[in-house]
Amino acid sequence: MLVNADFTRPAVVAVEDYHWVASPQAGVERVMLDRVGAEKARATSIVRYAPGSVFPSHGHPGGEEILVLDGTFADDDGHYPAGWYLRNPSGSMHAPSSPKGAVIFVKLRQMREDDQLMVRLDTYDPANWRPGRDGSVCPLYSNDSEEVYLLRLKGEGSVFGNRSTQTEILIVAGEVFTNGHRFASGSWLRFPPGPPEQLQAGTQGATLYLRLGESIGVSQEASV
Repeated sequence: MLVNADFTRPAVVAVEDYHWVASPQAGVERVMLDRVGAEKARATSIVRYAPGSVFPSHGHPGGEEILVLDGTFADDDGHYPAGWYLRNPSGSMHAPSSPKGAVIFVKLRQMREDDQLMVRLDTYDPANWRPGRDGSVCPLYSNDSEEVYLLRLKGEGSVFGNRSTQTEILIVAGEVFTNGHRFASGSWLRFPPGPPEQLQAGTQGATLYLRLGESIGVSQEASV
């Protein structure tokens, strides 16, 4: 299966265009943002857990990255309410669940084998934020090929997206305008390297998840 699998072109999934698809596990459904592969795929998704839904224990070759957007996500290590960022390295295992329901942003099979750092970070903790050039920044993870962080823009604040590499954006809160289009909370955008992209927050500000870096786990065939 290929969904937004040409990484040389921009890709956008607006929240009003979400198409929920059932997963093999009862009570768990997802919106496929990009995908290269069948059920075991290199994938970026919004995943919704119904209350009481449980996945059996399974491994994550290529790693798993999670940002909890709503509700509470749980696994072997604990319970994580909205705002928690989790990074499970390649080879890790867990049995995810959600006793009361949750919505999470998930990236699968997009880590290098040598990225073995496990991350558990509460982005709602003010101590994890610092002033940045374009607003407040909450660093999530970085290495020599990718940088992941949350950016909090003030009302009508703007930022020029770094386009020297691939840029991926999830609007976590608020709304953003770019190229004359409005994107509400939950919308996802991905841009290949190219001219800088100007993003402007709405009057109430916006919080963005940003990932800058190369696409890991994508075959050459999927990018042409």
